[in-house]
Amino acid sequence: MRMNVLSGGKLQMPRHVYFPDADRDQKIELPVSCFLLRHSKANVLFDTGCHPKVATDPEERWGNLAKFIQPVHNPGDEVLTGLAKVGLAPEDIDIVINSHLHCDHCGCNEFFTKATFVVSEKELDVVKDPDNEGKGYFRADWDHPMPIDALSGERDLFDDGRVVLIPLPGHSPGLTGALVGFDRDGTLLLASDAVNLRANLDHDISPKNTWQQELLYKSYEEVRRIEASGTQIICGHDAEQLMQMKIGLEAYD
Repeated sequence: MRMNVLSGGKLQMPRHVYFPDADRDQKIELPVSCFLLRHSKANVLFDTGCHPKVATDPEERWGNLAKFIQPVHNPGDEVLTGLAKVGLAPEDIDIVINSHLHCDHCGCNEFFTKATFVVSEKELDVVKDPDNEGKGYFRADWDHPMPIDALSGERDLFDDGRVVLIPLPGHSPGLTGALVGFDRDGTLLLASDAVNLRANLDHDISPKNTWQQELLYKSYEEVRRIEASGTQIICGHDAEQLMQMKIGLEAYD
């Protein structure tokens, strides 16, 4: 199996969301990443990033949320462009895994019309509640006619240990991480926003955009247990970590 790390955009947010001691006027830039997994049985995409429109008119897509979560990437800096650079089109993707259904993780779902979507049933329950519309969730991102495979717990996607989906709730009710195994590069945990930044995990910081703090700390414990086995933890939005990773055409295998 091989994995390419593709850009899904870039966001700017108040730094104090992730570091409580930061000044209120400080900002932090957060890369959005998508992960293309080329398994012998299927092409799998873990998260689809931001919708292309948010690069030019974020308020049209995200409304008032765009004043708090500000896209700062250039037009074309999204997963569709990244896939084209590695020789694939959206119709080449067989399975899309949404770690959760916040707008920066499922914004391009609509383009993957040939795929089956794998997402936690708890996350689906949240988005179907109209009271949650606009609170990080937008029906335009997730409500599409493609088939949905609802997760109810841990699952080995291909029954071979290569892509194992594990619940890591806390940031959102149904957040799902992916434990992915490679012949040369070992095992990586795509933790998504269960670990937004490495410093959050290292210093036991619960970001302010956490849905349920108690569950997040339990997920931190699970992530640490997985890391202790020799697995590399890939954080959801850590710019410093991303600079040290293989990205684009350079693949994990």
